[in-house]
Amino acid sequence: MDEGCGTKESALIPTGLGPSRTYPTIRSLGRRGINTIVASEHDNPPVFASRHCGERLSVPAPEVDLVGYKNALLGLASRPDVRTIVPSREEDAYVLSRYRDEFDEVVDMVVPSFEVLQRSQDRLQLTAAAEKAGVPVPETRLLSEVDDWEPELIIKSRYNLLADGYVDGYAPEESSKVKSIKHLSPGEHPDVDAILEEMEHDPIVQEYVASSDEYMFAGLYDHGEPLATFQHRQIRGDSYVGGGGVYRKSVYIEELEQVANDLLSQLDWHGLACVEYMRDAETGEFKLTEINPRMWQSLPATVHAGADFPYYYWQAATGQADRIDPGYDIDSGSHSLRGELGYVLSLFRDESPHVERPSLGATARELLSSFCEDPYFDYTHVDDLGLFVSGANRMLRNRLRSSG
Repeated sequence: MDEGCGTKESALIPTGLGPSRTYPTIRSLGRRGINTIVASEHDNPPVFASRHCGERLSVPAPEVDLVGYKNALLGLASRPDVRTIVPSREEDAYVLSRYRDEFDEVVDMVVPSFEVLQRSQDRLQLTAAAEKAGVPVPETRLLSEVDDWEPELIIKSRYNLLADGYVDGYAPEESSKVKSIKHLSPGEHPDVDAILEEMEHDPIVQEYVASSDEYMFAGLYDHGEPLATFQHRQIRGDSYVGGGGVYRKSVYIEELEQVANDLLSQLDWHGLACVEYMRDAETGEFKLTEINPRMWQSLPATVHAGADFPYYYWQAATGQADRIDPGYDIDSGSHSLRGELGYVLSLFRDESPHVERPSLGATARELLSSFCEDPYFDYTHVDDLGLFVSGANRMLRNRLRSSG
């Protein structure tokens, strides 16, 4: 365990193995002289190798003991030097809002109330909120209520995180994630009982929206009012059938800004929001996909474009919201190298009746062209190569282990 940094102000940054949501925060705050306390259930996550990582601490795994994880974060937040906690995972957003009264006694945060969080993380309630705000959203129903399987449909979890505050049958210390999405052909009748058993709750069924483009809107809000916002167009996801953006370009579209603001204002949103949209290929409308109440997978691209949300969050949490300068560069492109590899692998492992599989040759040409056009990769900072080297070594070891 590393020693603390005396009287220097600190930010507590929980992290898993993936660096995309935490490394930009560590780098942004660390370069400004803020001590970064990086806490993980893993022995040596790649971000521990960053020169901007101030302290490296151990906490319980949230998927094993969610209450123990909360208590560990609360104990660290009780240190007098800790000013705030930056949520990077669904579990962080959940415990910080669910137990906000406890955390508010010892640390300053910018997170939604648990009532608002429940509405946003329940995709059925979120659909109702979007409709009330006049925001386009795919038709959404519970799996148990569907009796017509002729349209093009998809099945996905009703929640990003299954926990006792959302669904029945979970103890406070228990949680799990269900990320699978099932694409159905028109007329395909799924095994409903098997899906209910697999997902451990009644998931949702949505109409499949043929999209011309996918977009992300990010924001930091103060009780429904935006402090900073950002948009990018997702050019490639981590799978050819969709997923998180791995090649993105920053944009500003007034209509997208309006529908996102309408929704977040309707929710009286407070804190970070990553809102995903599809642009309907037929109508041109921006249709809501989901809200994530934490830092997002493409945060390195956001910061690269000049929108420093980790620092914005620090400013908002420490009473400096009026000093936030929310501008950013348009048409700034960036790549996740590991994500691009995942996209290529998806050509061999994923399938969808709704999305045509690209050819390997066309994919290779697109990749090379985009690398030349936007030669920026998320973690290749020449002044801090420890993360890149650590991550590459871990990925190589995993490949060797799986092939051996």
